[in-house]
Amino acid sequence: MKTNWVRRLAAETRYTLILLFYNLAFLMVLAVTSPLWLWRKSAADKSREGLSERLGRVPHDLLVRRADRSLPVIWLHAVSVGEVLAISYLVSEFDWAFPGYRLLISTTTETGQALARERFGADRVFYCPIDLPWATSAYLSALSPRLLLLVETEFWPNLLAGCFDRKIPVAVINARISDRSYPRYRLFRFIWEPILSQLSLMLAQSPEDAERLKNIGCKPERILISGNLKFDIRAAHDSNATTLLKELAPKCRFMVAGSTLEGEEAILLEAWPQLIGFNPDLVLVIAPRHPERFHFVAERIDRSGFKWVRRSHWDLEAEVLRDPVRPGQIVLLDSIGELASMYSIASVAFIGGSLVPAGGHNPLEPAQFSVPIIMGPYYENFRTIVDDLVEHKAICITKRSEFASALVGLYANPADSAAMGQRGWEVFNRQAGATGRTIKALHGLLKEHGA
Repeated sequence: MKTNWVRRLAAETRYTLILLFYNLAFLMVLAVTSPLWLWRKSAADKSREGLSERLGRVPHDLLVRRADRSLPVIWLHAVSVGEVLAISYLVSEFDWAFPGYRLLISTTTETGQALARERFGADRVFYCPIDLPWATSAYLSALSPRLLLLVETEFWPNLLAGCFDRKIPVAVINARISDRSYPRYRLFRFIWEPILSQLSLMLAQSPEDAERLKNIGCKPERILISGNLKFDIRAAHDSNATTLLKELAPKCRFMVAGSTLEGEEAILLEAWPQLIGFNPDLVLVIAPRHPERFHFVAERIDRSGFKWVRRSHWDLEAEVLRDPVRPGQIVLLDSIGELASMYSIASVAFIGGSLVPAGGHNPLEPAQFSVPIIMGPYYENFRTIVDDLVEHKAICITKRSEFASALVGLYANPADSAAMGQRGWEVFNRQAGATGRTIKALHGLLKEHGA
């Protein structure tokens, strides 16, 4: 008994010291970087909008909305666009599955905030506070959530500590530990274990993620494998961009390059003459991953000499003034939330972040439409998904030097490409069901905590 008491005291002391040193380090970093950060935030109206919220001022309208509701709150945090897209189907099912609760959703980035408001309604979306004790405490006190849900791996010590102190259960949904972050978590396990061991539930995407979560300090009995929520995403209808493109280029075929990163647009433009030489009816749609790069990508396309158009210009022009999109032209998809639907009209889809060492992006969005998919060799961020597609011969993985010839090969063998797309669709549908498993696990967690 005495030994257990000593161990518990030692664990609590270590936890307190970790938080103390974390906050001191965080404040030192803020002191150095905050002038530039605040200047950037204040320079744009869009960024200023969430600045005071992130520093701990709970928006009055959020408090009013909360006061008007008799339902207890569940707080779900999704960092940015990728996480917001991942939880889209879960959120749509939430009100039906949890009629006795009110779901409120926070994001970190402005792009994630914009998409979340569009998808889920502005009345339930807010900016997540910076991980400072007073900022996180203000929101926990104002919202009094019965449960905090974190998407993927958002381990913020002060937010978690505030929940633990208030006996608020915390669950991580769609949890994954990437190849890039896993060594760092293992190296600093002595720091993370006192925090992660207090999490109530971890819903891992795969057995590999479950093993990694255990190895960095999560309790094995609290880890379940629920699958990947992104397998449940369905594009319910065409986006405005998809509808417009079908109207403006009715006789063209489309190659969609989604979530491209710096360096990949140049590779696409270099391959483009070979593609249109082989198939002159093609139109290339380029969708950069980060909105802040739209301008730079536009300049890069303009210097290439190819005819091109910005998707955003269609919103500025009257319908009768919109020029048709011609074969061989390039469309810059400089919008947010329209890429998933655009894959529905693709003849081939390239998944960005994979020809440069950035870990790749999600290949599931085109897979749901039976679209043949091509990626580069860097896909460690989605290794489980890509490996499954590779195993079923449902994706083409190529290196940079062979990218153009691999693309031509997909168009040169339409029957084989169509069969590959069909196998991708089968993988996508076979892996579905994570949303139902997540909801079932959360019901059990709330019942366990009497919430």
